[in-house]
Amino acid sequence: MKFIEHIFESTLWNTRFFVLLAVIFSMLGGIALFIVASVDIWGVVSNVVTTYLNHLHPEKFHEVIVGGLIGAVDLYLMAVVMFIFGFGLYELFISEIDVAKKQGASKILEIHSLDELKDKLGKVIVMVLVVNFFQRVLFTTYNGALDLVYFAISILALAVALYFLHKGGDH
Repeated sequence: MKFIEHIFESTLWNTRFFVLLAVIFSMLGGIALFIVASVDIWGVVSNVVTTYLNHLHPEKFHEVIVGGLIGAVDLYLMAVVMFIFGFGLYELFISEIDVAKKQGASKILEIHSLDELKDKLGKVIVMVLVVNFFQRVLFTTYNGALDLVYFAISILALAVALYFLHKGGDH
């Protein structure tokens, strides 16, 4: 009976290696997002250069450029979410990353519990939402004073959320 229990527990323990699928694909997803965001920024830069070399100045040019850059920042932040998620899963289920410890790397990717992983992911996701909000605000049309009041309230709500997010962290 002890032998069967040992085999079962060993098999059960080794199933944690399926987490490697999530780790690998999180890293691939993060890399893909970094590439897409970089290509987007390259497109914005080439658009700026082409526009100014041809002495053009299309309508809403600044909004388009800023919107493209903010969109790229949004993608970069999502890539960071993927990386934190992948590193966190690896450290929680497989092993600590010895290379990072030897090099004295930043503690940002060091995860000791599922709650710590959720906390770090939550903070980055809130930042993604904030950046996405500002990207959408660029292209919003305001039809009256009430729209501007809603806009001001939403900025206040974001500021309060960021304050409490910052206050709750380890600084």
